Amino acid sequence: MVSQVKTETAEKTFEAIARAQRHLLSLQDETGWWKGALDTNVTIDAEDLMLRQFLGIRGAEETEQSAKWIRSQQRSDGSWANFFGGPPELSTTTEAYVALRLAGDPADAAHMRLASELIRDNGGLERTRVFTRLWMSLFGLWSWDDLPTMPPEMILLPNWVPLNIYDFSCWARQTIVPLTVVASHKPVRQIGFGINELRTYASPPPNHSITTWEGRFEQLDRLLKLYERRPNRRLRQHAYRRAVEWIVRRQEADGCWGGIQPPWVYSVMALHVLGYSMDHPVIAKALSGLEGFTIVENGMRRIEACQSPVWDTALAVIALGDSGLPPDHPAMVRAADWLVDEEVRVIGDWAEQRPDLKPSGWAFEFDNDNYPDIDDTAEVILALRKVAHPDPARVESAIERATEWTLGMQCKTGDWAAFDADNTQKLCAEIPFCDFGEVIDPPSADVTAHVLEMLAHEGYGDDLRTERGRQRLLAEQEADGSWFGRWGANYIYGTAAALPALAALGEAPDGFATRRAVKWLEDHQNPDGGWGEDVRSYDNRALAGRGESTASQTGWALMALLSAKERSTAVDRGIAWLIDNQREDGGWDEEQFTGTGFPGDFYINYHIYRHVFPLTALGRYASGKS
Repeated sequence: MVSQVKTETAEKTFEAIARAQRHLLSLQDETGWWKGALDTNVTIDAEDLMLRQFLGIRGAEETEQSAKWIRSQQRSDGSWANFFGGPPELSTTTEAYVALRLAGDPADAAHMRLASELIRDNGGLERTRVFTRLWMSLFGLWSWDDLPTMPPEMILLPNWVPLNIYDFSCWARQTIVPLTVVASHKPVRQIGFGINELRTYASPPPNHSITTWEGRFEQLDRLLKLYERRPNRRLRQHAYRRAVEWIVRRQEADGCWGGIQPPWVYSVMALHVLGYSMDHPVIAKALSGLEGFTIVENGMRRIEACQSPVWDTALAVIALGDSGLPPDHPAMVRAADWLVDEEVRVIGDWAEQRPDLKPSGWAFEFDNDNYPDIDDTAEVILALRKVAHPDPARVESAIERATEWTLGMQCKTGDWAAFDADNTQKLCAEIPFCDFGEVIDPPSADVTAHVLEMLAHEGYGDDLRTERGRQRLLAEQEADGSWFGRWGANYIYGTAAALPALAALGEAPDGFATRRAVKWLEDHQNPDGGWGEDVRSYDNRALAGRGESTASQTGWALMALLSAKERSTAVDRGIAWLIDNQREDGGWDEEQFTGTGFPGDFYINYHIYRHVFPLTALGRYASGKS
């Protein structure tokens, strides 16, 4: 009877794998890449409408389509959230409200009254983040004088001076440089309505003590405001010239900046206030490129904050390879061809810390040569090793260059960050202007783990640099046995990265670190057999490993357990959950956000995750591989 049950489970597993493979293959572009949609929150769409209003190019059709999407995301209490099922978010709700006012929704409409009441109940416009109030200042709805000051002269600070632009993460510096230009001009475009209904008229919070960093920066802000009244004209003009050079130099081939929406929007605004016309090639390319990030479905228009084709393609190749697709399958070869062509061969901002390192690596997006990242590079190398390419020398040379680049990006502490090395100036986060999420790029356990897994497979297991990384990864294990996940939600993601890395480096399945992690995963399995973790675990440690079961997080947990050679009831139940929740077309549904942009602030629903990670887990389970 037991044998019959095992046979039935095996048959169901192979059937699920076949369906999942067919579905994933159907999503591949004919040129070789995969790209799932990427959902974030409606601030991206609201700010797109406000940008177009600011530039004077907002059209009726895109306005109504975007407004329809924004309305569709409003909840019954009048709020908008930053992730599926999340709590009301004040700044997001405020920006959505103003965008709908732009679209013509009257303030006394039922859905707008609900929103304005919720905004006031949560502190009003006065308690929104700096970036939200900056957008309001662009339209005369908030005073520029009541915003923290960031002078454009920042770009002139040499790299050895604290708070120079390279002390900030790549995504933050790309945002800050153009914003200093915009804020110093203090432009105002009248829009014909006010938003006093969003104000509470409460007194501002008292200043902090001068003994705190908050208080010191408040004093510095007062001095900077005095300077802003009569800046040194020659110095200011020099700063503008440097900022323009810096911004234009970093525009990518598709018109973007950094492959992400915020610096893209602010760079366009900065160039606009400096006199660039709408038909200037840089502006025209930027606005044209935004259309490639636009999704129009069912009469609704939404903007992707970024796109992840390199990441998605690497994960898809790994999933297909681990689930038994032949390594010389045409889909695998096409994907490898595309990935090799995407290798970055130019010097980017990372060279500020590593000037002698030869360029290589892979970026997240279609066009982001200035910012390859270590995480993508590690996964692409792992993916390329799954393919039997007809030109192995071409693939091998790309892998060798990228491996050396990755080793060269190791931080002084022995671990790896996402984009830069040793980008750990914590003082940056204390600046009042920087309340929009993480503004530095410190090393993280999940990126380090992916790099270590890659290095182990590339034959660097005994290298001293690898050993330093392994020691750092072990030191980052939490007291309960899990690992924190910087780029995925959250402890399940971190643990799912760490265990396969340690296994690849020869960590014994019965080792202390592995056993603690396995126990943590098994203790956090849901009664239905799956795993899930709410992104609120970033703010509330009690939610670590707790949440509604999802396809991607169940896949992560199983990948971790299988790497530890687990063949337990927990694994069988997890596999059963994946099989039972698979759609007829071979995919899985997942409304939850399991990707992370900024812990505590910005989350992502990668549509590809729900397909690739379950398939990887099923494939490794069926093959007995880890």
